[in-house]
Amino acid sequence: MSSNLEALVQDAAQQFAEAADPASLENAKARFLGKSGALTALLKGLASLSADDKRAEGARINQAKVQIENLLTERRQAMADERLQARLAQETIDVTLPGRGRGVGGVHPVIRTWQRVEEIFRSIGFDVADGPEIETDWFNFSALNNPENHPARSMQDTFYVDMKDSGGLPLVLRTHTSPMQVRHARTHQPPIKVIAPGRTYRVDSDATHSPMFHQVEGLWIDEHISFAHLKGVYTNFLRCFFETDDLVVRFRPSFFPFTEPSAEIDMMFTSGPNRGRWLEISGSGQVHPTVVANFGLDPERYIGFAFGSGLERLTMLRYGVDDLRQFYEGDLRFLRQFNQRL
Repeated sequence: MSSNLEALVQDAAQQFAEAADPASLENAKARFLGKSGALTALLKGLASLSADDKRAEGARINQAKVQIENLLTERRQAMADERLQARLAQETIDVTLPGRGRGVGGVHPVIRTWQRVEEIFRSIGFDVADGPEIETDWFNFSALNNPENHPARSMQDTFYVDMKDSGGLPLVLRTHTSPMQVRHARTHQPPIKVIAPGRTYRVDSDATHSPMFHQVEGLWIDEHISFAHLKGVYTNFLRCFFETDDLVVRFRPSFFPFTEPSAEIDMMFTSGPNRGRWLEISGSGQVHPTVVANFGLDPERYIGFAFGSGLERLTMLRYGVDDLRQFYEGDLRFLRQFNQRL
């Protein structure tokens, strides 16, 4: 009987080895371990033996069964390993290929304008100043000759912060970058030539206004600075910024508390799609004597000019954008126009 069991185990080992796929292996298993398998038949035959023979023969049959089950497990594992190796060979990654890099971002069009403005003014000797976006009432309004009843201080125009300065006055999100005129002038001696680009905040939102927007403030203070200097500097800036001499500039009388006299600066292209249209581009004027005094300087000795331009306005004119809100909607289809790699 034991020789028959050894032959049965060898037969199972051969059939398991010859099985080409999992289905064939399961069929081979059934021939030995199934309900009608060879080992099952031997176990049923134990019923005709005596108790002692049944015990001895049953142990030998169970031993053979364990051997066949181990052979079956080994073959199943071998098949699984073969399938894994085949899959790995099919899905091999060539590590010598260059990696797939993540997308590269680009510079926002308004920041492009910011950088361009800084480059132009640095080239003619202007410094670049930066300061806090949360300002004191004095720097944002009083030092710039804005009286307490000025409408710019209204809650409808201004974002106030729920804190107070050292004098108990409210803090505010700066409504312009003009406070940097005062901050810079109080720590520098004339001649003072500086621009202050940065973010500003007002309660305003439509196609040409945003609650947060960018502005560049310019200031030149010395003993003999006139409107002629202002016109020369700003006209040169516009021609450099738009890369064309085909434009004219005019100064239109206006009012600003921090300049006297004051003027709006308009420009007109003499060629291209916007030719013949006057476009408001900046506010400007001769710095008010009160503001010069707040700089800590003698207004009888020092004089100068200031201007303030919206960076979004310059960007819209340079790139032909007709709605400021597009700059901040995060639409990649729009932004990709300014960055080929975005």
